[in-house]
Amino acid sequence: MIVRYFEPQDFEEVMEIESEAFEEHNPFLYMNFYEMNNDCFLVADQNGYVTGFVAGYQTSENEGRVFSLAVRNGFRGFGIGTRLLEAINGIFNEKALRYASLEVRLSNKKAQRLYQKMGFIPCWIEHGYYSDGEDGLIMKKSLPPSINTSAGRRPARSFRHAGGSSLRIKNSI
Repeated sequence: MIVRYFEPQDFEEVMEIESEAFEEHNPFLYMNFYEMNNDCFLVADQNGYVTGFVAGYQTSENEGRVFSLAVRNGFRGFGIGTRLLEAINGIFNEKALRYASLEVRLSNKKAQRLYQKMGFIPCWIEHGYYSDGEDGLIMKKSLPPSINTSAGRRPARSFRHAGGSSLRIKNSI
């Protein structure tokens, strides 16, 4: 499996995963992410089949936000979410951001455990955050200091995950 940048031909598969994972759907939001934040929109690709995605953006001079992370049913529990989260945190780190943040449904204990395992800490609850009225838990993580890479380039990256094997992000350009 590789983690690579989202490409327009991935749109249909990303929408399938998004509709499996989330109750609220806005397909055009993901194309907007591609147009506005393509360097923070990644997919997990297993032999040409998209098994997960992560979309994020830079919210301030010091912080990146994980907007959405989802893994296809049947592929959960194999470390794909961990790899995607490592990859987006790596991009935030390359941008010399100091923090990463995300929100998660208060009822989604499995995702909360993953995020805590990845170094995110619960910070506060946003009451009624989701359109159905459920509360959202805001979590943040400090990122290690980094030397910013040259602006505008998207270098190939390699990450290590807990299993010891490397994770490669391939350029889509």
